[in-house]
This record gives sequence, structure tokens and C-alpha cells, in this order.
Amino acid sequence: MTIEENEQLSADPNFWDDPKRAQGILKTVKLNKNWVEQYRAVEATVGDAEVLLEFQKEGEATEEEVDAQYEKAIEALDDLEFRSTLNQPEDELNAILEINAGAGGTEACDWASMLLRMYVMWAEKNGFKTSTLHLVDGDTAGIKSVGIEISGDYAFGLLKGENGVHRLVRISPFNSQGKRMTSFASVFVHPMIDDRIEIEVNPSDLKWDTFRASGAGGQHVNKTESAVRATHIPSGIVVECQQERSQHQNRDKAIQMLKSRLYEAELERKRAEKDKIEAGKMKNEWGSQIRSYVLDDRWVKDLRTGYKVTNPDKVLAGDIDGFLKAFLMNKTSQRKM
Repeated sequence: MTIEENEQLSADPNFWDDPKRAQGILKTVKLNKNWVEQYRAVEATVGDAEVLLEFQKEGEATEEEVDAQYEKAIEALDDLEFRSTLNQPEDELNAILEINAGAGGTEACDWASMLLRMYVMWAEKNGFKTSTLHLVDGDTAGIKSVGIEISGDYAFGLLKGENGVHRLVRISPFNSQGKRMTSFASVFVHPMIDDRIEIEVNPSDLKWDTFRASGAGGQHVNKTESAVRATHIPSGIVVECQQERSQHQNRDKAIQMLKSRLYEAELERKRAEKDKIEAGKMKNEWGSQIRSYVLDDRWVKDLRTGYKVTNPDKVLAGDIDGFLKAFLMNKTSQRKM
């Protein structure tokens, strides 16, 4: 349906009789309007370049001005092409991002906390909201594991290529001899499903545990068993939530997280069936190493696309759009081959 048709539906006096359907329609309208606005913005930028070229021919604009506007138009077109890769139903959803420290004790836990900071800073720069779902501190420093929700349009679509093992090489601040150390942490990204997607979970298939929250949360959180852990027995999927002060609220959030994991597992199964015959395509497995961050040599490289930058400080401060774009554009070009 068109934007106008959906807006007419929203004017119906009975529109909110079915809240889930109403919210879904309004979100669809918002997303479609966003695409139209992006298209019109690019159209205007290209139009300005054409007008400026005519002015230059008349001697009323310089060649430098035309070149600058041309580069601006190319950049806008490239960005729109990149955004067009986010064309799967789950791409527009919020993301659940989980980080787990690998073997290596304090070094790995510190690396996991650095990755957490990187993704939170990226989210803030892009206008997304973040909230901590669960967190386990490291014994000495850093974190052993953490799960955060990143909320905003196309959060999952943008981050879905971050699944895999991230490798850090640096002079260790925790080693008195100043040795070069290698640390690993795994990143998992799942779509956080909303009410538009129906996933059935049989309550008898769940095993519930409660425990005291760890990490930030205040005295109330830490003194009561408000945190919950749900195990989905048929699949073996385990989710934890300590985000809310109430155990009941955490159970509701845990159910939503579990449904999201089940949905992602089904998407992954379908992708595996589709891709298993393709040759030369790198497997998207949870355990595959995807990126290396080498601090003393001053570079970060994605091993799947070959995209490389020589300023790791900016990357660790949340400047990862280049990596996200390179992965999504590379994936699109592979599908066309």
C-alpha cells in the first residue's frame, strides 16, 4: 500500500481497535516516508550540481565549486545505494548485540569492554538509544559478557555483519614487561522482534532461574533476585535480562529476547540452505574471525572485505560506518554474481 493509503487508514475512527496492527501501519508509514525523503534529498543534490554546471558554463560559478558539488552528489548517491541494501524485513528492527570475552582472562575482558564502548559510541553518533540487558564484570577489569539493545530504525540491518570474532593485538597495559598480546572477543547480533512478528513459545518449554544482578544497577537491583535467566529446552537457547528493577518486567523482556533469538535462528537456517551451494563465499559462522585491530602498527582490517583503515583510535571511538558499508555492499555484489 502507498503512504497516502496507509495514512487514510490511520484516520479511521476504529484504527486503534487493534493496537498492534495500528502500530505496525504507523511504523511502515514512517519508514516509507524516510525513504521518500532520502530520495528527494539526493534528487535535490544532483539537481544543484546540474544547475551549478550551467552557471559555470555562463561564467557565474568556478570549476572548483562544480567539482565540490559533484563530489557531494556522488557521496549522496553512494549513501542511498548503501541504504538500499537494507531490504530484508528484519533489517528495520532494533538490534540485540552481545559481546563475550574469549580465553585470556583480564586481557580478553578488557577487550570486550573496549568493543562495548565502540558500539555504544557508534549508536550515540547515529542517534540510536542503547540499554543494557545483562552484564557480567571481569574478575579484575573489563567484562566477561554483556548484552545491549540498540534501538532505532534499521539498527539490526546496519549491524548484522558484525557477527564473529574480533581480534585485538596491542602492547598489554596489564603486562609489566610490555609484551605484545593478542586477545579475542565474539560479537553476536540478533534482530529484536516487535509485535508485527508472531513467534509462539510454549511456556512448558521454558526453564526459569532468578539471580541477583551484577554490574551497574543500583543497590535495589543488586540486593534482590530481580534478574532472570530463561532456557528454551527444545533449542537450548539461553537468555538473561537484568535491565529492569522488577522481576516481572525482566521476564517479559527475556521472552522478547528469546523470541528474537528463535527468529534469528530460523533466518540463519534459511540463509544456510540458500548459500550452501555457493562457492567461494565466506561462511557467516559465529566462530569465524572477521576483523583484526592492531594498535601498535596502527591499522584495523576486515578480513572478509579487505577494508582497512590506519586510525584505530577513531574506530574504537565508534567510527565503524566504513566497515558496515563495505560488508553490506560486498554482500550485495556477491548476490549479483
